[in-house]
Amino acid sequence: MATVEKLEAPHWVRTINSFYTYLGQDFLGGPKLIKMAWVINMHKFLTVFVVALLMIWFNNYSTAAWVYMALHGSYGFCWLLKHVTFRDPKWETRITFGGAGSVFILLAAYWVAPYLLISDVLGLNRPAPPTWLIAFCIALFTVGLTTMFASDCQKRFTLKYRRGLITEGMFKYVRHPNYLGEMMLYAAYALLVQNWIPWAILAYFWTTLFLVNMLMIESSLSRYPEWEAYKARTGMLLPWRCFTTKPAPRSQVA
Repeated sequence: MATVEKLEAPHWVRTINSFYTYLGQDFLGGPKLIKMAWVINMHKFLTVFVVALLMIWFNNYSTAAWVYMALHGSYGFCWLLKHVTFRDPKWETRITFGGAGSVFILLAAYWVAPYLLISDVLGLNRPAPPTWLIAFCIALFTVGLTTMFASDCQKRFTLKYRRGLITEGMFKYVRHPNYLGEMMLYAAYALLVQNWIPWAILAYFWTTLFLVNMLMIESSLSRYPEWEAYKARTGMLLPWRCFTTKPAPRSQVA
């Protein structure tokens, strides 16, 4: 397959990527006996039990608490199902014990949202999420989960049988629909909490991890000759270009 010289990612992107590669794979050194997938899967598996324990500990069995446990807990088990059926090769990387600890601590930050929602740390008389907001969060989570898993599935099996740039299906208008879907489902959790702290945590992950990963991926994909044309007609996360791109003028018939 023909390739061209790829465009290098910005220096700040490469710096942050190198830092997280060290933190997640080589931290503290030593033998690499643990797969990163094992750490991620453990976090996904434990989430529903962590939320359930929070509900029991704080005696909070509100509708919002049950909905949160259903959404975040089911996402964890859907992730495990995805791992069993079409696992992502990048999570098969072997890491050190220090790397495993740092990855799990980073992922544990996602448990701050249910703690804030279920505990009384934000006040005993804090108003519960209105019914319309709960319904919206369920819808946002459902669309996000579908977008993420459909994109991952398409990417996994397309690249299995044909290497190269994926420009159709879920990737026709958006270059990173899998990241978009994951952002949507985590946004649903933050909306349920009705506090700025989960959004601050998400902003940290979305800028230092998601954005960096997307820019590193785009740097790698720029080696394909059709990359520039594909990039010009798509959005990184939103399909805005399909609404702003003017159609080509029709040819005049003599």
